[in-house]
Amino acid sequence: MRLKFLLILPLCLFVVACGSNPSATTYSRDLALSVQQVQFGTIVSVRQVQIEGTQSGVGATAGTVIGGVAGSGVGGGRGSAIAAVVAGVAGGLIGDKVENAATKKAGLELTVQMDNGGIISVVQQAEEYFQAGDRVRLLTSGGTARITH
Repeated sequence: MRLKFLLILPLCLFVVACGSNPSATTYSRDLALSVQQVQFGTIVSVRQVQIEGTQSGVGATAGTVIGGVAGSGVGGGRGSAIAAVVAGVAGGLIGDKVENAATKKAGLELTVQMDNGGIISVVQQAEEYFQAGDRVRLLTSGGTARITH
């Protein structure tokens, strides 16, 4: 029985990691077949950044359940209940950190001199190689922006 609960955390984290993750090359269903504004410009600078992972609650929930079940097996009577609570809280904190680390992405902060004279900066997943001087397209739609070659 406990073995089933110990399998929950990796399964939940796998589901979270495989979830929808819009990026420079992946479009959400809402953006597919929609009109996007296109502007052109030149990359001024590229800086590597980290895009923090998700905190959907799946990792914390799975960690709490697994910790609680594991802790309940310690001691007997009142000690077992206390161990279950302590282990559940610790498991929740650990599960949250594991989910965040598992879904963290490498990103780029791209600063672009637009052909219309403006300067913008966009942070997106590091899926394409950019360097200063590259001619690029800025695609915008409904508050979402992405830069492509």
